[in-house]
This record gives sequence, structure tokens and C-alpha cells, in this order.
Amino acid sequence: MIDPHTIIKAAVSSEKAITYMEKYNTLTFIVDLKATKGEIKEAVEKLFGVKVDKVRTLITPKGEKKAYVRLSKEYKASDVATKLGMV
Repeated sequence: MIDPHTIIKAAVSSEKAITYMEKYNTLTFIVDLKATKGEIKEAVEKLFGVKVDKVRTLITPKGEKKAYVRLSKEYKASDVATKLGMV
């Protein structure tokens, strides 16, 4: 089993990330380059005790891997963000 802390490197709290959180119930993270969508989903569920609907990833021009993690309806992204001290 991979340690969730090695997969999720940092939470992103840019304006776009905050907008996604409010509009789409989606959290944005910088993750390990080698992490799969399944591993990211598992890591977020373990770390924050939430259920994940969908994970979308992209590689930024800086060479970082960014993951957009949509939570299922019964969980609020803003609650998790508050725990992380993002909001």
C-alpha cells in the first residue's frame, strides 16, 4: 500500500481552485507524477474521510501533476478545505 502522504503533495488554493470548490464540489491538489487516478482517489478518501466521485488529472507547464478531485454529493469540498486551512 502506498502512503497517501507521498501521493498528495499539496492542496492548491488559487482563485480557480476556490471557484471549482464552490461550483463543482471539487478539490485541487498537486500530486506525485507517477500516481494513477485510482491511487489519488484512494489517498484523498483515506486522508480526509470523504467519498470521491471523479478524478481528473493534468500535467502543468511547470511539470507538476495536478488533480481535480470531485467529491460525492454528501460531502462538501469547502469542509475539507476548511480543515486544510485553505479557506
